[in-house]
Amino acid sequence: MEPFLLARNPDPDSSLPYLVRLPIEGGIVLKTRESWPRANRSYCHPAEEWPADAEILEEVDVAQCRSRGSAIDLVLDRRINYRSQFAFTRSRGREMIFWQTAEVVTKARPGVRVPKRRASGMKEWTVYVDTRERYPYRFADRPVTIERRALSAGDYAVMSGEAVVASVERKTSENLKTDLVSGSLTFVMAELSGLPAAAVVVEDRYTSLFKVVHVEPGWLPELVARLQVRYPGVPIVFCDNRKFAEEWTYRFLGAALAELGPAFDLGEEV
Repeated sequence: MEPFLLARNPDPDSSLPYLVRLPIEGGIVLKTRESWPRANRSYCHPAEEWPADAEILEEVDVAQCRSRGSAIDLVLDRRINYRSQFAFTRSRGREMIFWQTAEVVTKARPGVRVPKRRASGMKEWTVYVDTRERYPYRFADRPVTIERRALSAGDYAVMSGEAVVASVERKTSENLKTDLVSGSLTFVMAELSGLPAAAVVVEDRYTSLFKVVHVEPGWLPELVARLQVRYPGVPIVFCDNRKFAEEWTYRFLGAALAELGPAFDLGEEV
């Protein structure tokens, strides 16, 4: 296999000062911002060709260079700075390329363990899951019992007798975007607002709202903001992924049951 080449970009007007040549598919040439993605992902842009008089800065033997879907994995034959990936994606209708390492990705999305501490110190309680909920949270290793029943609002709830104390509506990133555009989330939040405690939990980051290609930039965040102002008692919570959305739901429902449940037991108005 041909070596990996790093050279200085001969174009003085380019904001990308380096060139790399990947020994795959006849040689892929990219302009890049960094000589190696040490602290952040390095933005890349396709170059027309490898210049004949390129000033070579590095020439390294390649252990592996393989295309995997929308990415190219590169492993160099050296001891440090040897493993990286070129990720191909699309943003606002145009192709973008980022050169990244595992260390950089970890810094951008750090791994966090979910703690096993009981919600609000409660020992045993029941989470009611709406019968229409597909692939529901299991709350594994938690001191809760799961019971299916038809809920008038939300996907997960805690109850005191037949009264709903709190409820959570679960949304994947795609569900949220679809329901924002169609307007159906407005009706969901209107129903939730009639409960003592309620929320919408999203299995993604807030930044995902800015990555939708076929809508005007900023429109979806604007819809979220309007709904939050209209229904301030029903927060829309972004939780990175499904695991942390499940954790947040568990904590929220446990706290609501601990704080509001006694008032229901005494017949007080919440």
